[in-house]
Amino acid sequence: MQIQKNLVVCAVVATVISASAQVQTNVPEVVAGAKPVKVEHIKVHGTALEGNLEGDAVDRDVIVMLPPSYDKDKKHRYPVVYALHGYSIGAEQWTHEIHVPQTVEGAFAKGSQEMIVVLPDSKTIYNGSMYSSSATTGDFEKFVWHDVVAYIDAHYRTLATRESRGLVGHSMGGYGASRIGMKHPEVFGALYIMSPCCMSPMTGGGPGPADQMKERAIAGEKKVAGAKSPADLAAQSPGFAAAQYATAAAWAPNPKNPPLYFDLLTKDGVVQPEIAAKYSANAPLAFVDQYIGNLKQYRAISMDVGDQDGLRFDATKLHTILDNYGVANTFEVYSGTHVSAVADRFQNHVMPFFSKNLCFTTSCK
Repeated sequence: MQIQKNLVVCAVVATVISASAQVQTNVPEVVAGAKPVKVEHIKVHGTALEGNLEGDAVDRDVIVMLPPSYDKDKKHRYPVVYALHGYSIGAEQWTHEIHVPQTVEGAFAKGSQEMIVVLPDSKTIYNGSMYSSSATTGDFEKFVWHDVVAYIDAHYRTLATRESRGLVGHSMGGYGASRIGMKHPEVFGALYIMSPCCMSPMTGGGPGPADQMKERAIAGEKKVAGAKSPADLAAQSPGFAAAQYATAAAWAPNPKNPPLYFDLLTKDGVVQPEIAAKYSANAPLAFVDQYIGNLKQYRAISMDVGDQDGLRFDATKLHTILDNYGVANTFEVYSGTHVSAVADRFQNHVMPFFSKNLCFTTSCK
């Protein structure tokens, strides 16, 4: 039987990421003479997350890395880079994947200008918020661009202008960086997208024969039907098995459908067109044309992806669209899997990119 559309929107992505996550991340060597940054673990109240139907935490963990000179010059102000983690991990776990603070310290030692780096945690009960706006999960989109930014500007010595703020993310975080970046150029001035997931409406089938896909979809529906709460469903769906519920909660919220408050993509194993339309509406490749004017406001945009990463095809599509519209951007397909090179990329590409393209004074525009 041929399934009409993709049974689980992130099934392909989850398969790619899950397999790639088993690969050891290559860590750059410690740079001789690198000075230590100061790492602070704080809580930021997410006003945008209040009242979320899923019951996810409103006070979120945020990791802040202050440059070596921060405590020495009490009058100096710094640009800020906001870095978004991927699916199935939180901010703390991502520090090990990109090996911060070592890679931040290494970047400074190799010549990048000093800046503040902020890692907000957006992991939910189903292992990922998709950085989207949903009554079910809460508005994680606004949590990033508004709540976290406002808190950091109020509590640290920042250069509180868009020209001095950068946004970067990997995988689900790359999706978040593209989504938030397209919508909020008034907040951020430079954008770096790493191996973004979930970019396409994905109207093709998922992995495996059609009958197997339908069986998986029906099995998922049975779990949902029998679940007594989000915690109950999450307990039955560890790791990437929860990806279909994370996307449903983010992109198909339904306040009238307790106890989970979302609609699944399928019914009896068949895709529901009205729900598929909601998923497609959240795909950056579907809505990017609406935000070309916003993207042209950025001081710089860069994107990269590994040559062994299945996500490279959609990343290339986004790059092509930006080129077709004349949006200045750089794009690199490097040697690596989904996660194998992210630490090196963060130290030797992401940080230098922001060093070059953010404003480090109060006068530049």
